[in-house]
Amino acid sequence: MRGVVSESFRLYLLVVFILLLCLQDSSCSSLDHLKGSLIKDIKEDTLLPETSPSAAPQPLLPLLAPSPLAPFTNSTSPKLSGHCTLNFDDVKSMLAVTSIDCVAPFAEYLANVMCCPQLETTLVILIGRSSKNRNTLALNGTLAKHCLSDFQQLLVSQGANDTLQQICSLHPENLTEGSCPVKDVHEFETTVDSSSLLAACGKIDLVNECCEQICENAISEAAKRLALKASYLALMDGVDHTAIVINDCKRIVHRWLGSKLEPAGAKHVLRGLSNCKNNKVCPLVFPNMKNITKACGDGMNNQTTCCNTVDGYVSHLQRQSFVTNLQALDCAASLGLKLQNANVSKNIYNLCRISLKDFSVQGQLIVSGCLLPSLPSDAILDKTTGISFVCDLNDNIPAPWPSMSKLPASSCNKPVRIPALPAVASGQISKGLNIWSHLLLSTSIILEMCCIYNAAILGY
Repeated sequence: MRGVVSESFRLYLLVVFILLLCLQDSSCSSLDHLKGSLIKDIKEDTLLPETSPSAAPQPLLPLLAPSPLAPFTNSTSPKLSGHCTLNFDDVKSMLAVTSIDCVAPFAEYLANVMCCPQLETTLVILIGRSSKNRNTLALNGTLAKHCLSDFQQLLVSQGANDTLQQICSLHPENLTEGSCPVKDVHEFETTVDSSSLLAACGKIDLVNECCEQICENAISEAAKRLALKASYLALMDGVDHTAIVINDCKRIVHRWLGSKLEPAGAKHVLRGLSNCKNNKVCPLVFPNMKNITKACGDGMNNQTTCCNTVDGYVSHLQRQSFVTNLQALDCAASLGLKLQNANVSKNIYNLCRISLKDFSVQGQLIVSGCLLPSLPSDAILDKTTGISFVCDLNDNIPAPWPSMSKLPASSCNKPVRIPALPAVASGQISKGLNIWSHLLLSTSIILEMCCIYNAAILGY
């Protein structure tokens, strides 16, 4: 342990030295060389070719990475409102996991597959367990504001990002009953078939549930029964609100399950259902493709130009979000179909050696890309090395180019079913925010900031 601390301290001094050197030196050439050398030292061997973006990509993190352990050893108590009646001690261990899944520098990049599902699940279980004493499965508007604020303050005090409400689109209304007409526990249990609901959702098979939807269907049926009590709301102002009411009632059903199941069991169910939903949709936003269609469309006469353009385009996707292996399959299919509709008929994935990992976050920290598991997963805190998470698909699985005549088949219709891994997947590896990568990333970003600083001072 003493050796690890000693080495990390030496590397920290090197970072400070580089910063001081950079501020005095008007040239970035020697620093760029050092930056490349440092990154190369920790880059794992890979068959995947490095991308060549048309413009230098932004750093993975917009600000300097913090000390990897400081937020998690902070003993400062958060300033709470004093008005929230929820018992946060009921989900103390889940709060700790949530703060790690939503760690400040990476929350935005892990939002879709890890941070927000864990955050929402923790809130559901928190309100559900409190209903045992309060006999209600929802908070009123005023209480919801206080409790949501306190909830975020508790997470931030343990190292979580302080903009989680924005990142996860979380509002006080999400803690209320919304438009669902039932929030009383007794009324809930006399309205729905509680025993059938528990039988379907008490335990779920995470692989089979995504296809067979045994628990999901039971939740939908219960939500519809609750919504029937609001039939007078179904048509207001000429708009059918049925779907909105049912969706709000699903939240009530989730909270009831959170009250009946042990926290670990409730998390297993709710995170599993969340992943089933997330794995069906590509979370990436595809920018304008006109450069690719121009360089790679029919009549393409320069493969190098085409692939450089594709690499530049993909580098923008790699700044958005970590994705699961199944999301990557969907993203590859979605982008491929869009390109084919825009007159790109050649298989440019094969031509330019685009793999599934190219659709997930890459940068100085995760050099070769990382696809997260399609099954629910959490980040891991090690008090000696920092935070890490598990990556799947470490072999180079080529991105499949879709056929225009046949849309991609549902994973449920394939021999390998959601959310199992593609058959060619092999092994797992833990990557992430360890001491060395934090300091290296800090060095890398300092170098880039220095170059920007010098360019501004010298006018070039």
